[in-house]
Amino acid sequence: MMKKNDEYLSEYSKICYQEDDIDVALFDEYGVKRGLRDKNGNGVLSGLTNISRIEAFQIVNGVKTPCDGKLWYRGYDCIELVNGFKGKRYGFEEIAYLLLLGRLPNETELAEFCDILASGRTLPRNFTRDVIMKAPSGDIMNSLTRSVLTLASYDKNCIDNSVENVLRQSLQLISIFPMLAVYGYHAYNHYSNDDSMYIHRPQKKLSTAENLLMMLRPDKKYTKLEATVLDIALVLHMEHGGGNNSTFTTRVVTSSGSDTYSVVAAALSSLKGPKHGGANIKVVEMMRDIEKHVSDWTNEDEVRDYLRKILNKEAFDKKGLIYGMGHAVYSLSDPRAKVFKAFVEQLAEEKGREKDFALYSMIERLAPEVISQKARIYKGVSANVDFYSGFVYSMLEIPLEMYTPIFAIARIVGWSAHRIEELINMDKIIRPAYLSVMKERDYVPMEERAGAETKAREEA
Repeated sequence: MMKKNDEYLSEYSKICYQEDDIDVALFDEYGVKRGLRDKNGNGVLSGLTNISRIEAFQIVNGVKTPCDGKLWYRGYDCIELVNGFKGKRYGFEEIAYLLLLGRLPNETELAEFCDILASGRTLPRNFTRDVIMKAPSGDIMNSLTRSVLTLASYDKNCIDNSVENVLRQSLQLISIFPMLAVYGYHAYNHYSNDDSMYIHRPQKKLSTAENLLMMLRPDKKYTKLEATVLDIALVLHMEHGGGNNSTFTTRVVTSSGSDTYSVVAAALSSLKGPKHGGANIKVVEMMRDIEKHVSDWTNEDEVRDYLRKILNKEAFDKKGLIYGMGHAVYSLSDPRAKVFKAFVEQLAEEKGREKDFALYSMIERLAPEVISQKARIYKGVSANVDFYSGFVYSMLEIPLEMYTPIFAIARIVGWSAHRIEELINMDKIIRPAYLSVMKERDYVPMEERAGAETKAREEA
């Protein structure tokens, strides 16, 4: 009897494991840095940037020493930037100007920039119906990527990589990303969840954060604090040092000479991975699991014991990770999490979620202790921005499917800045090297292969 396709796939996957599995010891033997990082987690230098910088260590008496993390945008401490606009105005547009153009705008320049973004909040005729509402998906990142690639068909200057044209394309994408994501969610929610359809048009006088909440909610209503916290979340997610996976993807694809839409689609595909932009979803899922299995949220011993179970792969998703804790670069603290926490507390009070906030705060304090008991920590463990961002989005009643798209709505600014910087300084296509460890084999004629392959597998 003939085998079914899934039986063949099972066999094929086993062959892949046999043929493609590389001895881990070879990476050390040849000095290959897996994931472009050394054993201490430091990234391999692959470029220069003037856009942002992360600081996690200081040199003290000639010794590299962990310190509280800092994030710099164009030379400015991001905490100072947030403190500069909070309570006075929304910051997304101002910091987008800074990252794209390299300097802070004055009042007139900011007003002009906001007008440009506002005028760009329009989609091609029938685009919502013909593209977004067709083949809706619960994976809004896939919907967003499809929309971006389709927009290329509407751009007569799609392949023009002059800085002026790429800047035009970037501003357009920054303007309409909220629409593409929110409309994509509403289409999915209508066709897949049998809910009502809402297509609210953005308003020119509203900020990006205000428009996001207004378009997402059926009644279009939101509070000043809700919009403020979301605006700060967008600013803190806007850019991060240049070495993150999706920004590196942006640089790599840009270096090949590809067009803006293809570059952004590649960056979106990178961001959607759970090891990158999808991390805050895992935090929320983990917290729901903890709330379900811990009877007394105020009992530190009970919470600590359950965190140990998670770390020992006995609870939650059995991966052994306490999500939202630790970062590839930061050591003692993530500055984004520190900025965020104060606003999270305010929002928790407004929403009556003080009990949840207390649990988050307790886990932030206990998790480093639990992790350090199990593994040797070289650079410290602290809460990262994902630890609180998922909690914020849940308090804002933003659906889980929108968490990573909101990250993309912010990060499109950083991607655009890095794409322009790469175009201006681009000399060669980015092409890292891979050392081949395969063994040469003698060619085997078709009629002799059955026996030869069996013998080779047995010898292996």
